[in-house]
Amino acid sequence: MAQEPDKALLNKHFLRYWLATRPGFLAASLIPVLIGAAAVAHGGGKVSFLLLLLTLLATALVHAGINVLNDYYDDENGTDRCNTQRIFPFTGGSRFIQNGVLSSGETFVFGALLLSTAMLLGVGLAWASGTGLLWIGVAGLLLGWGYSAPPLRLNSRGLGEPAVALGFGILTPLGAWFVQTGEMAFYPVLVSLPVALLVMNILFINQFPDHQADAASGKHHWVVRLGLEKSPSIYLASVALAAAILLLLALTGAVPFWSLLSVLPLGLAFKAGVILRENAQQPAALEPAIKMTIASMVLHGMLLTLTLWLV
Repeated sequence: MAQEPDKALLNKHFLRYWLATRPGFLAASLIPVLIGAAAVAHGGGKVSFLLLLLTLLATALVHAGINVLNDYYDDENGTDRCNTQRIFPFTGGSRFIQNGVLSSGETFVFGALLLSTAMLLGVGLAWASGTGLLWIGVAGLLLGWGYSAPPLRLNSRGLGEPAVALGFGILTPLGAWFVQTGEMAFYPVLVSLPVALLVMNILFINQFPDHQADAASGKHHWVVRLGLEKSPSIYLASVALAAAILLLLALTGAVPFWSLLSVLPLGLAFKAGVILRENAQQPAALEPAIKMTIASMVLHGMLLTLTLWLV
């Protein structure tokens, strides 16, 4: 297990703030951006690489800001403080507040600064592509902020999982498409449905080690509501649905036949689901399954991006 951050980082200012964003999870939002841009290329559209880079930067800033503010609110409600079954760095937050690396106030200010910078960049992208991007951005920010922040606290109400699937897996590729085309369309939403389910599963599997602390602090997400015995079926059903959607997209010609290659990493996700079902009540045994879940999403997204772009 990786070592948690400690006060040795206090004199390493850049590294301290960089690690506080939980950079290992940023692929969950950057991969959908690439899928959205690849969908444009597949349709014969011209992709501006400058706009793509700016979209990636804006998305990374939003995701990083959401991660940091989630740490702040999970400390405020006591979730991370009472979490004794966490698997660092995957679950239980960044531990920056709890280990004295950043204060609660510093964490809030840093998260707000990241989101503010992202909003400024988003306004610039909207000026270049169209005001419709603002509506996508506002919806994404509302879902991200409301995931853990009161009064919405979506994850506490059993709405965190669909919020993550919608925000990262649907709105993000749609936004990337809009930046390039200036138009709303259903196509980028359609081709990103499998990755939306895989991104949701990253959140979902991370909730198993945290379920006791989450339940104690009033975070009644799906794992808390369904229990450890039933919840693994949701994970496996999401993997099966992602594979079925991808197969249907290929058979109907919505994506190239070669895009079926992107179903191969779902085998990793299925294996992770089997491990989860067998070890749902043993948090320490879930680290390999969590890593497989993240890897399956990244590999699926990269293969889908390449085949959309090149075929």
